[in-house]
Amino acid sequence: MSRVKAIIGLGNPGNEYEDTRHNAGVWLLDALARHGHTTLRPERKFHGQYAKVHFAGQDLHLLFPSTFMNRSGQAVAALCNFYKLAPDELLVAHDELDIDPGTARYKQGGGHGGHNGLRDIISALGNDKSFHRARIGIGHPGNAKLVTNFVLGRPGKAERQAIDDAIDEVVMTLPDAISGEWARAMNRLHSFKS
Repeated sequence: MSRVKAIIGLGNPGNEYEDTRHNAGVWLLDALARHGHTTLRPERKFHGQYAKVHFAGQDLHLLFPSTFMNRSGQAVAALCNFYKLAPDELLVAHDELDIDPGTARYKQGGGHGGHNGLRDIISALGNDKSFHRARIGIGHPGNAKLVTNFVLGRPGKAERQAIDDAIDEVVMTLPDAISGEWARAMNRLHSFKS
């Protein structure tokens, strides 16, 4: 079982997107950077903001692709090539419409489910889908036509708190997850509801 060596948080760059639901993956990175007493800094060779943290006895690369969501693969491929990382050593954190706010799920492999960031990463990794995902629930607006405005909208205060609670729980389960103890990490995370 390979260990996770890099966590990629998906989102869109720029202040206007910072607090939108589509940036839930970046919110997890921010929490991890705070935990490691560091901040993400622009790194041109990775097309994004990058930090290295020591977390649960292990060094982790944190990357927020600043290429916009639908070009996330460029940044992920650059990081993988530079550090010789295999797809199954990656954990990609992203917003998930099919899960309610206040919950999160781990998953390995699978399709992109219509998520443009995942679609581009799968393509950039040569169609290798074996990377792990931290799916952070944001809920669904109830109608497919409303999805774009929904993910690019800001959650209300209670909703944001629920999402942040789920992110805190992801952070609590990460030591097991990154060391390859996925069953233990999943049992805890998947039973959590804010």
